[in-house]
Amino acid sequence: MEVLLVAFPDCCALDLVGPSDVFATASQLAGSDLYTSVLVSNHRDEQVPTESGVKLVSEDSLKNRRESCHTMLVGGGNGFRGAMDDEVLIGAIASVGASARRTASVCSGAFLLAQAGLLDGHRATTHWAQADLLAREFPNVDVVPDAIYVVSGDVMTSAGVTAGIDLALAMVATDHGDELARSVARRMVVYLNRSGGQSQFSERLEVANRQDPGVTAVIATVLADPAGDYSIQNLAALAGMSERNFSRRFRSDTGTTPGRWVERVRVDTARVALEQTQMPPPVVALNSGFQSYDTMRQAFQRVLGVSPARYRNTH
Repeated sequence: MEVLLVAFPDCCALDLVGPSDVFATASQLAGSDLYTSVLVSNHRDEQVPTESGVKLVSEDSLKNRRESCHTMLVGGGNGFRGAMDDEVLIGAIASVGASARRTASVCSGAFLLAQAGLLDGHRATTHWAQADLLAREFPNVDVVPDAIYVVSGDVMTSAGVTAGIDLALAMVATDHGDELARSVARRMVVYLNRSGGQSQFSERLEVANRQDPGVTAVIATVLADPAGDYSIQNLAALAGMSERNFSRRFRSDTGTTPGRWVERVRVDTARVALEQTQMPPPVVALNSGFQSYDTMRQAFQRVLGVSPARYRNTH
């Protein structure tokens, strides 16, 4: 299976090298050339500077590999904005993606797939710090902000940097079985399935400069008092809008629904208490706005992928 690793100026080297090492290790352990990884960019033999200063050399132009590509994997990195404006690169991604058996991205590489129209109608994820931005700029993409990786048909996307290794291991498991993927993870000294989602690694929620002052007022109020009564009726009244208009404007500005956002704020409040205090979990739940410990436990599983008890033990 030929895997095209798409590089661009100021990309993240680990986004591409990490998955490449997974595929190489799978081939070594199987004693067969299961995968062939080919680094590509706009031009053959191009030296591509990465954000760390290391230079990668492309083996071919992406547009030349349309017929042979099984999997196209686009990395992310600080240069993703410039890459999105590169019409030649985006055109090649769109063309190769249309014929590839599988299309994938790591981190902000999702923005390039979205720019090429390859994520329309798909569930997708990216680095937690850019998930809201992806949802706002590409409303036709169903962004899953907390996942380590997401599989949506023949499209796979992952969170940032090391999550590309998780993504590649999932590909190996799909292509050649769980046992080989487990052996690769063991050889590389990484988890085959790490517990929890990427939200457990994210920064605390902050008030951002939203376009709508009503939405900004709601966000500031909820952050100041997560335990308040935040039914959709109360939130809309606080924003000075109808419920329907408020829900539409809130999703436009944040990339998620009011209910999901309030839940994330309460989970974030609870996890700070679990990290920094010895407060009993039922008390943490009530102080954070949950009706009960069981409600908080269910929310932790949805948002972080771990229980409150495991989160406290880990962090």
